[in-house]
Amino acid sequence: CIRDRMIPAGHNNDSHPDGGSLLFTAKRGPLTISVTESGTIDNREKIVVKSEVEGETKILFLVPEGTYAQKGDLLIELDASALEEEQTKQQIALLKAEAAYIHARENLEVTYSESQSNIAKALLEYEFAKTDLTKYLEGEYPQERQKLQANISLAEEEYQRAEDKLAWSQKLHNEGHITKTELEADILAAKRSEIEVKLAQSELDLLTQYTHQRKLDELKSNFEQTEKAFDRIKRKAAADNTQAEADLKAKKSEFERQQDQLEKINQKIANCRIIAPVSGMVIYATSSRRGQQGPVQEGQDVREGQQLIHLPTTSSMIARVKIHESSLQKVRVGLPAIVSVDALPGRRFTGRVNNIALLPDPTSAWINPDLKVYRAEIHIDGDGIDLRTGMTCQVEIIVEQHDNAVYVPLQSVVRVGGQPVVYVAKNSGNGSHAASQARPVEIGLDNNRMINILAGLSEGEQVLLAPPLAPSEAPLAGSNASSAAPLAETATSPETPLVMTEAPRRAAPEDIEASSETSLEAAGASSEVPSGKTEPSAGPPATFSSSIEIRPLQLEKSRTSFNESEPSD
Repeated sequence: CIRDRMIPAGHNNDSHPDGGSLLFTAKRGPLTISVTESGTIDNREKIVVKSEVEGETKILFLVPEGTYAQKGDLLIELDASALEEEQTKQQIALLKAEAAYIHARENLEVTYSESQSNIAKALLEYEFAKTDLTKYLEGEYPQERQKLQANISLAEEEYQRAEDKLAWSQKLHNEGHITKTELEADILAAKRSEIEVKLAQSELDLLTQYTHQRKLDELKSNFEQTEKAFDRIKRKAAADNTQAEADLKAKKSEFERQQDQLEKINQKIANCRIIAPVSGMVIYATSSRRGQQGPVQEGQDVREGQQLIHLPTTSSMIARVKIHESSLQKVRVGLPAIVSVDALPGRRFTGRVNNIALLPDPTSAWINPDLKVYRAEIHIDGDGIDLRTGMTCQVEIIVEQHDNAVYVPLQSVVRVGGQPVVYVAKNSGNGSHAASQARPVEIGLDNNRMINILAGLSEGEQVLLAPPLAPSEAPLAGSNASSAAPLAETATSPETPLVMTEAPRRAAPEDIEASSETSLEAAGASSEVPSGKTEPSAGPPATFSSSIEIRPLQLEKSRTSFNESEPSD
């Protein structure tokens, strides 16, 4: 684990390891940088059969796993008893909705007919009232007035004749030619004619002053009332028609909704019989996914959308793995990979990274919010005849391969003030190593055990496997213990820190030398040294000076905590 540290000003970075310190000689040779993850074998192309029945249903029949099903064969039959009862109720509801729809349709026709009849009747009454008013103004009233005026003229003429006759009778009576009785008769006739004139005049006045106005107002009112009645009936007819049309639409919509509901129920019942869409070998969905509570079996309740069966369409296989977020900077699409399957010991399969998810796996994040892993697919070369869905595998993704690289163990590199540093052992001249000196180096990637040294260290130089966590407590050069410069905290280097996939433990030199020779060509010979299998080095626990602050760098995989004590120098 690379550690960040802060060293007081003026320190010469020299330390004095005791005789039990372990050293490693920097080597030059082939070095492979890879990321290893566990995963599961799966088919590359397959048809996923899911439950399409809403809610939860019980499996009544399930085809045995491994059966080669032909297209159209029955794979799964789900319990449809509750749906069949619901279907009966829905059929009754549909009949009621259909009856209401037919009634609304016929009622609309009746409403149309009644509206037309009422409008025609009101229009006729309106036309009659209009005609009556016109007839009276232009016919009846002028005629009646002329008649009365004629009666007045006749009465006046009669009255004039009676007056003339009376005057002649008076003259004859005075001369003795007629009797007094005859004179009185002419006087009476004259008075009668006068009265008739007055009566005729009175009838004309009554007509012009009272009868005509009353009749005119009555006819006008009747005309206006029929006009308003006609407008009301038209509006009422339109409202009745609209209401009947809306009722018909509502009943029709309800009828169609009940029809759709019945069709959905019928479809659900049909979906209870799951038929093979293509030919292929039956693989239960739980067999190809890890973390399932139990396999698919008869009597089990399944939910809508749950994957039940996979039908592979090709023999090509893939390996599904989850890559920790700290390894994403190393892994990219197109990198070669070596896949080893636990069920096939000694066999190695090659492939390439085909896909890396953009977002973290939600299932892993839900189980452990601090764990962020990304799903990845590795396409395995060949047809994968010997591989089976659900097999556990180990995938080694080859990031880099160096034929001539200088490398040292990862644990021998620490960070001092953000700068990668190794502690190089110094020869005291008598064959022993009396001190070590910190030397900045330029580093590349690591494979969790070895780290590539790009510059700053030569082949054959020896470095401490257990770099000191604290400087010597001897007085610093140019200062004494009481006047040592105070410790000033500095920020971690903004450069990308050297990280590791898993927290390694210190290994003996002979184990480390053996692990440095792995490469992609030797991966098929099962000579790979598993990571994290080295033995811890012996040594007393570290002692820390009060002027030193140790800040561990974040590990590449936060899943593994590393709190191993470092030996003191």
